[in-house]
Amino acid sequence: MSNIAQTICGMLKESRYTVVLSGRGMLEENGYPVVRDGGESYGIEEKYGYSAEEIFSSAFFSTRKQQFYDFYRNELLSAVDIPPGKGYLEMARLEQEGVFHTIITRRLFHLPTRAGCRNVIELHGSIFRNYCAHCGREYPVEYIRNTEKIPLCETCGQPVRPGVILFGEMVDNQVITRAATEMQKADVLLVLGTNLKSFLCSQLTGYYEGNKLIVIDGEDHFSNAGADIFWQSRVDDALAEIITEMEKDRK
Repeated sequence: MSNIAQTICGMLKESRYTVVLSGRGMLEENGYPVVRDGGESYGIEEKYGYSAEEIFSSAFFSTRKQQFYDFYRNELLSAVDIPPGKGYLEMARLEQEGVFHTIITRRLFHLPTRAGCRNVIELHGSIFRNYCAHCGREYPVEYIRNTEKIPLCETCGQPVRPGVILFGEMVDNQVITRAATEMQKADVLLVLGTNLKSFLCSQLTGYYEGNKLIVIDGEDHFSNAGADIFWQSRVDDALAEIITEMEKDRK
């Protein structure tokens, strides 16, 4: 058992309120695509004639819906059958045991909730929620995935859209306010699978008023010098060590 796991375990046990920021590294560990971040930009542009950022935008959705949905089904919805992996299940276990209090993510695949987490803030929405912008009727992800053309509302015939934030759209103020409130309540902030310069952290860490900032990520980054603890590790492996340490302390 590593000393760093013991140190983090001690901080978490003493914490009154721990908030977790879950980033793209956890998604990659789970085998999900990160095309929304341009991680496979060359292949996407070669395949579709546009970058992922161009396609996954409000402007593109408004003017080229068929091309948008071809990309959306092939590159994002193709992964929805992959179940939440070890890291997300460990995160859910720690939340259920009262160690974690809130999970905040920009990821679109609803993985923390599907793993069993209850208090999750999805800043950019979820591909599992889809709706008609005209009449408000909601549709499951299977409805989008099983259509070949533009999915249309069965009530009013208007296009159904994903319940996610596209490039060029603003995050709902109520969602940001809720996330900011949770950050202000935290005395421990645990950043998983991303660095402190990521958009997720840049958007939220300014609200954090505590003094125990922990980053666990598989890649080192200069910004992590700003953390009280940086642990270079796969998130799922690190959480497994923390859980083992906590179980040992209970004996």
